[in-house]
Amino acid sequence: MRKKLVAGNWKMHGSLVQNNELLDAVIAGTAGMRKGNCAVCVPYPYLSSVQSILQSTHITWGAQNVSQFSKGAYTGEVSAAMLNDFSCHYAIVGHSERRSLFGEDSHTVALKYTAVQNAGLMPILCVGESLQQRDTGVTQQVVTEQLDAVIGQAGVESLRKAVIAYEPVWAIGTGETATPQQAQEVHAFIRENIAKHDIAVAAGITILYGGSVKANNAAELFAMPDIDGGLIGGASLIAEDFVTICRAGQD
Repeated sequence: MRKKLVAGNWKMHGSLVQNNELLDAVIAGTAGMRKGNCAVCVPYPYLSSVQSILQSTHITWGAQNVSQFSKGAYTGEVSAAMLNDFSCHYAIVGHSERRSLFGEDSHTVALKYTAVQNAGLMPILCVGESLQQRDTGVTQQVVTEQLDAVIGQAGVESLRKAVIAYEPVWAIGTGETATPQQAQEVHAFIRENIAKHDIAVAAGITILYGGSVKANNAAELFAMPDIDGGLIGGASLIAEDFVTICRAGQD
């Protein structure tokens, strides 16, 4: 049985006070859930305080990005080994905002993915197409290129220790959401694509949906056979909404 996961991506939001209030509410609201079904990926400065708050709870945590380099003269970068110092479970790599706003190509994403795994953490690998790419009918080509860069770098077996998040870029922060059927089609394609390399890996990998998941659509999305949870943006900053989504994504 594939692992279910709902991971909140706070992006560049939060403060020490706000984070404490949010996490206290989420911990209480998800009481009784299985450990590991719910996670938050937070800005680097808050990793220490989030670790302190969550380390004895059922909620796991991670970072939103990582350097592809292990150490050196890379001012402003954060290595995967540094994330280990805060007992991170996850690191997001290849988020659409990193690709579009900061110019990260698929080769760089593959290097980051490998760096995360070499440090013993689990990458959440984001793939997905823009509106223009969707409109021109190249969704499958785009997703294949993004996946193949990682498989070529790290091998298909590496996906046994990874999570994939499908992000239709046109549905992030726009209020637009792919229908459950549209999301399912791409999730099924991702699994079929991986199955061409290894059927067992494809059957076991957790694939999250990351396109404006809300409290009122999570259950329907997560009911699709190839959607194993969600990578949640804005709704992860609202305790009541995030709790609802986490509960919709339970095993």
